[in-house]
Amino acid sequence: MESIPTQYIIEAIGWLAVAFKLATFQMNSMIWLRVLVILSSICFIIYGAVFQIWPLLAIEVILLGLNAYRLYELIALRRLVTHMTDESEADFSAAMAYGKRRDIKAGDVLFEKGDPVDSLYYLAEGAVEIEGQDVTVPAGNIFGEMAFFNNSAVRMATVRCIEETVVYEVNEKRFTRLQYEDPKFAMSVMRLVTKRLVANAAQPQKT
Repeated sequence: MESIPTQYIIEAIGWLAVAFKLATFQMNSMIWLRVLVILSSICFIIYGAVFQIWPLLAIEVILLGLNAYRLYELIALRRLVTHMTDESEADFSAAMAYGKRRDIKAGDVLFEKGDPVDSLYYLAEGAVEIEGQDVTVPAGNIFGEMAFFNNSAVRMATVRCIEETVVYEVNEKRFTRLQYEDPKFAMSVMRLVTKRLVANAAQPQKT
């Protein structure tokens, strides 16, 4: 039985790379899309190396590295979502690296109802009171984030410091960047927002 010439094998690998590339357009899952792109790059790298097509080889090596890293990020995020439960302790401390520190005296108002929305706050030390809602926020939590998730663009309540307080102010641009760069923080925020929305919906409507 005659063996298949090496040239035919390499050409088959090239066509396989094309097939993987075309299959990516049918993928609804980002993880499988990245897997197919990686497999396509591997086949193109073999094809380009054997036939010495250096531009193709160069771009596919770069794409292989980029897509492998993105696949790692996707898998890490999925694991994070899977292992986070309602009993998991939320960690918002990453906001300190992105926010502007402010030291506030007891009794001072941080923002008032009707003020324009420009930031959320991470409470590093002290405690604040959300007036009119009988809610006290202790250290280690965030507040003021709800305004980023509705169209009102104004504060819905006044927040007053009830003791010496240290907060880190994070504007919307830095908040968006923080969510992208720290998936754990993003998941903690989404869980907190969901809990607060559910709690607000469960409160009896005032007439």
